[in-house]
Amino acid sequence: MNPTKVIRERVKVLTDLPNIGKSLAADLQLLGIDSPVQLAKRDPFVMYETLCKKTGVRQDPCVLDVFISITRFVDGEPPAAWWTFTELRKKMLRARGDASR
Repeated sequence: MNPTKVIRERVKVLTDLPNIGKSLAADLQLLGIDSPVQLAKRDPFVMYETLCKKTGVRQDPCVLDVFISITRFVDGEPPAAWWTFTELRKKMLRARGDASR
């Protein structure tokens, strides 16, 4: 859903989350996540790596940005567009010693 249209109190299903449409909702379900509450305290980097392994494909790094956006939203931050997390992702990966993504 477009982050500007997200109303926290109305978030019930995955596609109610900011930046999540049908395709990414299916990816989350592949990870065993069926509802937004299951994202609480999840590590978006672990989610991303697990998705890459399960699909056998290196996912676009923007998927990681989306995972950061939704885990932060579920943990209480305001909804934000996924691309606002791109620089944060790059910085965090450099800190982890993995700048390849």
